[in-house]
Amino acid sequence: MQDKKTIGVLVGGLSGQRESSMRAGQAIVAALVERGHDASPVFVDRDVDMVLRQSQVDIAFMTLRGRYGGDGCIQGLLEMLGIPYTGSGVLASGLAMNKAKAKEVLRLHNLPTSPGYVVTADAENSIIENHGSFGFPVVVRPVGAGPGAQAAVAHDELELEAAVEDAFRCDDEVLVERHSEGHSVCVGLLDGTALGALEVAGPGSAFGGRGEPHIRPRISAARLHSILRLATLAYEAIGCEGAGCVELIVSDRSNEVIVDVDTAPALTPSSVFPRIAYGAGLKFADVVEEVLRGARIRAHGHRRNRRSEQLDFEGPERRAGLLSSAHH
Repeated sequence: MQDKKTIGVLVGGLSGQRESSMRAGQAIVAALVERGHDASPVFVDRDVDMVLRQSQVDIAFMTLRGRYGGDGCIQGLLEMLGIPYTGSGVLASGLAMNKAKAKEVLRLHNLPTSPGYVVTADAENSIIENHGSFGFPVVVRPVGAGPGAQAAVAHDELELEAAVEDAFRCDDEVLVERHSEGHSVCVGLLDGTALGALEVAGPGSAFGGRGEPHIRPRISAARLHSILRLATLAYEAIGCEGAGCVELIVSDRSNEVIVDVDTAPALTPSSVFPRIAYGAGLKFADVVEEVLRGARIRAHGHRRNRRSEQLDFEGPERRAGLLSSAHH
C-alpha cells in the first residue's frame, strides 16, 4: 500500500491577497482532512524555503495569489526543492500575471483582446502625449497586478493622468486598454476542460468579487458554447494547468473580449471557481481532490517527484568556501 503523502497547504504570502489565501487554506485543509489526507497549513513569508525544508511536505497545495505567490516565484522555489505542487507552472503563472505579455500571446493565437498600450514610469513623453488619439473611455491597470485588482476607467485626459499615476504606485508599467461595454463573464476550467460560466451582473469584475453572480449567463446556448471555447483556447495559450479562470466581456453586439486569465483562482466554497464547479456537479471537496490529483513538478518535463533521484551532497559547505575566497 502506498504511504500517505504529507500535504502542505501554502497559505498567506506577501501580496495584498493574503487574507483571501488564509480563508482558502482553512477551507482546503478541512476538505482534505475530511477526505482522509494528512494535510496542514504552511504559512508563507520570506522564510518559506526554510519552512518547507523543516516541514518535510511531500506535496504543496497552492492557495497563494498575487505577487510572489501567483506569479511563478513560489513555483520556481518548489521546482528547485523538488516538491510537487498544484496549479500552473512557473511560465504560465508569470505570463498570466503580466497583463501586457499575456495580451501579446493571446493575440498571437488570434484570440480577441481590447486594443491597448503600455506606459512606463520612466517614459520620456507625458501620459497625454503617449495616449495621442487613442480615444476614451479607457481602462487603466498595473501590468503586474493579479486578477481581481481594481481597474480604473478614465473618460478624459484628467482622469487618465490620475488613474495612471495611481497605478504607478503598484507597478512601474501600466496597461491602458480601450474600454469594452458588456457583461463580465467568468469561465472556470479544470485540467483544460471548461466546467461552465458565471456572469457578474452590474459593474465590476468576477475576480474582484463585486456585483451579483449568476450561475447561468443570460445568453443563448450557442453563444455560451462559443465563449467556453474561447476561454479554453486562452487557457491553453497561456499554458495553464489545474484550476483556472478566464474572464471575458460579452457585449450585446455578439462580440467577446478576453480580459484576464487567472492561473490561481480563489478556492473558498463561496468564491467564483468552486461555484462554477458546483454548477457542473462538483462539490467543494471534489474540486479540492481533483486539484490535488494534478500536483506535480514540471522542470525539464519530469512528471514525478525528483527528490527520490537526487543525490545528497557530501563534503564541505561550498558557499562558505566561495565567500571566503571572494575576500582574498
